[in-house]
Order: sequence, then C-alpha cells, then structure tokens
Amino acid sequence: MAHRHEVIVVGAGGAGLATALYAAREGADVAVVSKLYPTRSHTGAAQGGIGAALGNVEEDHWEWHMFDTVKGGDYLTDQDAAEVFAKEVIEAVIELEHMGLPFDRLPNGKIAQRRFGGHTKDWGKAPVHRAAHAADRTGHMILQTLYQQCVKHNITFYNEFHVTDVIVEDGVAKGLVAYELATGELHLFQAKAIVIASGGFGRIYKVTSNAYTLTGDLQAILYRKGLPLEDMEFYQFHPTGLYPLGILLTEGARGEGGILRNALGERFMERYAPTIKDLAPRDMVSRAMYLEVREGRGVGPKKDHVLLDLTHLPPEVIEKKLPDITEFSRIYLGVDPLKEPVPVMPTAHYAMGGIPTTLWGQVIRDENNTVVPGLYAAGEAACVSLHGANRLGTNSLGDLVVFGRRAGIHAARFAKDADYHELTEEHLRESRERIERIKNSTGKEKVAALRAELQQTMMDNASVFRTGELLAKQVEILKELMDRYRNISIDDKGDAYNTELVEALELGYLLEVSEALVHSALNRTESRGAHAREDYPERDDQNWLKHTLAYKVADGKVTFRYKPVVLGRFEPKARTY
Repeated sequence: MAHRHEVIVVGAGGAGLATALYAAREGADVAVVSKLYPTRSHTGAAQGGIGAALGNVEEDHWEWHMFDTVKGGDYLTDQDAAEVFAKEVIEAVIELEHMGLPFDRLPNGKIAQRRFGGHTKDWGKAPVHRAAHAADRTGHMILQTLYQQCVKHNITFYNEFHVTDVIVEDGVAKGLVAYELATGELHLFQAKAIVIASGGFGRIYKVTSNAYTLTGDLQAILYRKGLPLEDMEFYQFHPTGLYPLGILLTEGARGEGGILRNALGERFMERYAPTIKDLAPRDMVSRAMYLEVREGRGVGPKKDHVLLDLTHLPPEVIEKKLPDITEFSRIYLGVDPLKEPVPVMPTAHYAMGGIPTTLWGQVIRDENNTVVPGLYAAGEAACVSLHGANRLGTNSLGDLVVFGRRAGIHAARFAKDADYHELTEEHLRESRERIERIKNSTGKEKVAALRAELQQTMMDNASVFRTGELLAKQVEILKELMDRYRNISIDDKGDAYNTELVEALELGYLLEVSEALVHSALNRTESRGAHAREDYPERDDQNWLKHTLAYKVADGKVTFRYKPVVLGRFEPKARTY
C-alpha cells in the first residue's frame, strides 16, 4: 500500500509530536508513523521536570542555563545550540502551559520550579530552582498535551507501524517503508520531508530505564546507509535506578532534598562535589556511586548498591511531589521511602549521540555540515550537540520541544517548495527480503539468547567505566554476535501481530548501534563527560575537543571523521562543582 504526505514524522514521543504539531501549524499535511500508540511513547516515563530560566522561585537567567548546559556537557556542547535552547525553552514552557499542561503551581499562581542536578545560579555558585514540573509525571503530561493538540490539528497517525527503511537516493530523502504489525503488510510512504524522532537505544544494556521499544531502529537504518552517527561514545547512566531493576527514580527526589548514602550512612557526594553535592551532574554522581561500591562501601549482602534517603523529608513532600516514584518503590521493592532508604544503582538512560543535525534539525552527512535534503531528526535520536558529553537533567524534555518545533517548522517550509519523488514497488524489495530471510531461516540461534548476551556484555565492557582492553574485547564479541545473528530463526511464521519477527529486526538494530558506540568509545582516548576511560583518566582538549562522526564500512569495520565543537562565550575549563 502507498501513502503520501508532505511531512512524515517517525516516532510519536515528545519530539515527534512537537515536530508534527508545529509542521501542521505551518499548514503542511502531516502524518506520524509510530511503533506504539502515541501516549505509550517513552517520553511518558520522564519524571522530574523541564528546565527553563523562568525565574519564578528565585532570580534566574537564560545565560546561566546556557552556561550550565555547556559545562554539564564537559565543553563538547555546541554553544550555538546551547544558546538557542536556553532562550527558546522559556517560550516553549509557556506555550505548553497555554496548551493546557497542568504544571504544579506556586502560591502566587506561577509555574512551580524545583532544583535539579547541575543547574546553578550565578555561574555555578549554588543550586537554582529551574525545573518546571507536574508532580513527577512531567513527561507524561507533555506527551498527553502535545497529543491532544495533534488530534485537534487533524494529523494522520499510523500506529503500530515499524519503519524498516528510509529511502535515500542521490543524496535526497524520498520516503519510507514500514511494516504494519496488525497485518504483516509492507507500506510505502511518499514524503517531501521526513523527520526522525524515534528515540534512544538503551536496550543495548541489561540494566536500563528505557522501555523495550527503544532499540535504535532509525539510527541503525541510516548508519547502514552510510550516513554517520555523531558522538556515540557518550551514553548517560542515570544515578538513581531502582536496584536491581533499573526503573527510574527521578533526580527530582534529590532536587527535593534526597540524599545518597553508602553502607556507613555517609553522604558520600560531599567528597566528590563539595558545593552542590547530590545535585552534581549525572555522569559524576554515577561514577561516585560505582567508586563507593568498588571501594567496599556498598550496601546489602553483596555490597553492590547504595541508598537514596528521603526519610528526613516531610511526608507530604514525598507523597505530593514524588507520588510515582514512591509508588514504584513500594510496588517493585516493597520499600516505603517514608520509612526507609531506597536501594539504587546507575541505570542506562540517555544517548547524547545520534543522527547529526543542524540547529534546524536538518540531517548532515559529513564534517562540512552537508545537508541531506528533506531529511530531519529531533529528540534523543538526533545529535544537534546540545548535550555534548553529558546531558543535564530536564534538558531532554526541553530539547524535544525546542528542537522538535524547529524541525517541524523547517520541514514544513521545505515541503512547500519541494516535489514528491517517484517511488515504486522496487523500493519495498530490501525490506521484504530481510523479513522473508528471517521467517524462512532454519538457523539454530534464538533472538532472546543473543540479545541477553549483547546486553550483559555491553554492561560488563562498555558502561560507566571503560578501558581500551575491555572495549577491544567487546569489538570482538560484537563481531561474533553479528555473525551468529545471520543464523537466527523464529517460530512464528504468521503475518498478524508477529512480535517475534519485530524483536528479530530490533536485535539487528541493537547490534548496529552497539557497534557504533563501542568503536567510538575505543577510538576516543580521553575521559570526558559520560565517557570515562580508566586508562586515559584526563580530559584532553588538545586532541579531543571535537565531535566524532562514525561511519560503517562493514560489520566490525568503522571509520571516523571529526567535526569541530562550536565554541563561544564559555572557554573550556576544568569541571568542578
């Protein structure tokens, strides 16, 4: 079946819905193709808030937010992106409020704001109240609010469609191929502009806050096509995942005054970040937690985790401002945060790297910022390099509204003057062959077993702390897993709702993005932000103040090019808090 829309957005999370909404407001005919029903998208799991220098609780300025973003990103953040973001996110929050988003309120009626990791006033002197929140369900509320607006604008939704191919020919994006879960049919989509907003790929790791659907599909599809992925070595682990499940407990808990403690009951962050302690950026807190455990101060029979202590907070703060995480602790661990500390350990959370784009979301193919006409990306799937080497909490929700809006506006304007490209049945062939190959295979390998091996080895060899030796070992493991992947077979040969087939396709994507990550991490011989190499513990601005572009040559073979970091008003300095 064939469909035709001026702008097609892949993904119906916050970035996809923001893109679709603003493109529709520009007058474009817009469709959204999504693996999930839109309000099931992973943006709904974002808890703590959206950071913007509204200054409702205390003095705040966009310049301070920009500074925190650049410093938080360990100076790999492109400063033009940080400036656009820090200014426009203020407008974006007010627009969300006008759309009906139920933010928490201050007694004077203004939007309430809380403290959050790495957000400071007066260039780092003290923590600041910057995160606008709706209890600890902020992402959920953003998703619902944007979806309602999209319905109001008559945007077409193709739900439970899995994109299997992006048609890029002669350097131009022309359309998509998607697999319809309900029927097993392949559909051809013609578009003047395509926006990729398909989210992250945390499922490469065993312990992750990411939903089962976050498998890096579109990053992998473009990477196979010879387009680069940028800064893939930088993957953030969120410090407070419920131990041992990895389910997220918002940083807002520490924003409200929660304290991390080791087995001795010490508030250990005082040693690592004396000024802002538990509200240091995520990469630093995650490393500190691992070090406490490694040095024997972990909690529990295996001494393998630490504790998040909220017991000193007033019960109404915990129940009212943090209702979801309170419920998670009680349901999943049987721990009541009012009465006892909650076991936590870092959980794979967010990809700073992804599909490289301009400030307007246009996908670029090389270090000279050569644009692929008609192709855009926004949100976690993209790398405009707002987050540099480490994202600050709340900046992802801000990112998807600010850069989703920009991508939507630009895509709609581009589509006004562009023509549709001719597509034929021939464009379905590659996807059809891949699906038939998996369905008809009689190989001995099972998807679940391979995926479990991938996730465990990525956790062991390429997570919070890294060494050249472990990364080189992981390169070989990935090569072997890719070989074995060719031998998978599935039991379900049916057409309708063949989730086993979908999982087989997703494992292929997971292997590709893991390859880009591990090769990029082995290649970068320094420590910066979330990329901590124990064999190269120092940041090396002389050689590595630059973005990595990873290109796939063949399985296990990756080449690199580099792109300069856009510097500006903030000179790279040592990062202390």
